[in-house]
Amino acid sequence: MTSDEFQNWIQIYYEERGWHDLDIFIRIGFLSEETGEVARAIRALEIGRDRPEEERGDYQQNKVALTEELGDVLGNIAVIANKYNISLEDVFTLHRNKLEERYAEKG
Repeated sequence: MTSDEFQNWIQIYYEERGWHDLDIFIRIGFLSEETGEVARAIRALEIGRDRPEEERGDYQQNKVALTEELGDVLGNIAVIANKYNISLEDVFTLHRNKLEERYAEKG
């Protein structure tokens, strides 16, 4: 799936469920929540889970959990980009260009 296909799919999926029109500040809250879940998934991969109520998965299970959480973050980013009519492809390109310019070798 390309970034454009993903962004369009998110638009349709969220609209069908009435999730797309939530206030932008609610969406930012969801993005923050999902970012925290990414951090938790990385902790599970790197140092494990140490609380009794947390399930201990093997490396592959924890990697799948991280992949799912990254998808949740990307989904929220796509919704925000859609709200402001910003293509994810443009986000990727502008970000790459910014980094390349910022860290270009000085010759």
